[in-house]
Amino acid sequence: MVVAIACAGEAKLRRLEGLGVRDSKLLTPARRERLRRVLEQLLDYFAVRVVQPEEVDRAVQGLSFGNLNELELSLMAELIQQALERVSVEKVYVDSPDPLPERFGRRLSQRVGTRVEVVAESHADSKYVIVSAASIIAKTERDRIIRELKSTYGDFGSGYPSDPKTREFVKRWIEREGSLPPIVRKSWSTLERL
Repeated sequence: MVVAIACAGEAKLRRLEGLGVRDSKLLTPARRERLRRVLEQLLDYFAVRVVQPEEVDRAVQGLSFGNLNELELSLMAELIQQALERVSVEKVYVDSPDPLPERFGRRLSQRVGTRVEVVAESHADSKYVIVSAASIIAKTERDRIIRELKSTYGDFGSGYPSDPKTREFVKRWIEREGSLPPIVRKSWSTLERL
């Protein structure tokens, strides 16, 4: 899992819109990469946090954070705190992993304090250009990691549970090795069906 933060002032937000920055899922990989290079130069601040499969598993199993939403809450708070140390931030928009975004926003606001207003919404990456920018940074980082992993493990598809190629890769690996590939989350619900 990859989580990112992006910060920009009002004038730069308008430039991002003009550049075609939007939800990373709506862009081709090549377009995301081109936009990432522009974002790295244009944004006032950005940061990325890569979460390894074991850390996600511990959160899902309730061993480190209680659940996956708690892990994401902690990561977002960490990234916001780091941003607050480096740039002026008045308002933060987040794509809520919680089905009740208001609850997630309240909890995140409590974590980061009253220095910044928190707006949490479902699908914020398709509503706010700054969240779109963060989604592009996160997605390109994930894409880079996937390319690197493929050089070691071969072509396993996208790595998403909905990808038949990914599911087939995991199934073949289990049949051949008798265990899960080290790059797969053990808490991945798709494994139960495999």
